[in-house]
Amino acid sequence: MVSTNYAPEHAGIGPYATQIAEHWASTGHDAHVLAGMPHYPAWSVEPEYRGVLRRTEKRAGVTVHRRAHTVPSRQTALRRALFEGSILLHGAAAPPRMPRPDLVMAQMPSLAGGVTAARLAARWKVPFVPVVQDLMGAAAAQSGISGGDRAAAFAARAEAYALKRATLVGVIHETFVDRVVAMGVDPAKIRLVPNWSHVAKPTKPRGETRHHLGWAPDQTVVLHSGNMGLKQGLEVLVGAARLDPEVRFVLMGDGSQRAALARMAADVPNLDIIPPAADNGFPDVLAAADVLAVTQHAAVLDMSVPSKLTSYFQAGRPVVASVAAQGGTAQEVRRSGAGVLVPPEDPAALLEAVRSLAGDPEGADALGAAGPVHVAAHLSREAGLARIDALIGEALGGNRP
Repeated sequence: MVSTNYAPEHAGIGPYATQIAEHWASTGHDAHVLAGMPHYPAWSVEPEYRGVLRRTEKRAGVTVHRRAHTVPSRQTALRRALFEGSILLHGAAAPPRMPRPDLVMAQMPSLAGGVTAARLAARWKVPFVPVVQDLMGAAAAQSGISGGDRAAAFAARAEAYALKRATLVGVIHETFVDRVVAMGVDPAKIRLVPNWSHVAKPTKPRGETRHHLGWAPDQTVVLHSGNMGLKQGLEVLVGAARLDPEVRFVLMGDGSQRAALARMAADVPNLDIIPPAADNGFPDVLAAADVLAVTQHAAVLDMSVPSKLTSYFQAGRPVVASVAAQGGTAQEVRRSGAGVLVPPEDPAALLEAVRSLAGDPEGADALGAAGPVHVAAHLSREAGLARIDALIGEALGGNRP
């Protein structure tokens, strides 16, 4: 597998790449991963890996080949290009030393990862299977970062280069299919492999966790967990917090916009920004909130399903999604029956939805209870890994399931 993001990263694509590779190892395969240095979502290399050029390590039976790269503290088109370029150049200069594999899989949207994986598969003459978690070209065009249009054009060409060389292409949501086809991929090669809920169920009483976090029993708490980047449009939560001092808003995580959000919310006493929870306590923190928020900028044509959403469903609390109505996130919220949709970048609409849920505890609990049911039926880890196994088996010459 080629995946820039990998354990110990606990958010975004990293947990999925990790669980796939560890699944390979646990079933007796010799699993190797070409990865970057752990840096996400803080966009800062973890202390243990700072100053390290290359490292090969064993994690849960998986051989991980790490290569150094730049890490942009601020997102611009140029800095992102340097980030991707450093991954590509270092991967090409020092490919993993390992036996010839049976297959190469890539986790995209890493442009460099997709191109590197395609080239390694061609070099080894083995099948190449990218899994599209997101498309960087579309994200760059919608991000609002300086030079986004030029970055989008370059990213789209790199993505097309990789995807057109694939034996099969996995996509995590059906909303990706048309865009992948537009890049020149034969529709007959595309397979749907949805992500799964990669976190455990909550174990502690909600009241105990709320007390530990300092959340009053009678206070409505709205929690956003995960990356704090440009795409998330978290300003809407700051705006909603300003409208009602009685509702507590909590942003938990890290990312390129964390400092800017802290400055924006400096005079908002009912908004807290806290670091990511430890993996073993993360499900309990999600379950302790009254409402779980997922947000995006109005300009973002959302195709993917954020990894946070599958975790939210597992937590059993209602979701308020401030996202485009036609996107993948909105489709999945409707499909789950576990939340409500509001227009993006509309603080008043988001707050109205939160108040409505707070005023109807039974209805809120019913919405939240639909989440774990949806996970058990469609988004379990076992089902997700079985879909990956079927994708690999078909690429290696098996029959289409």
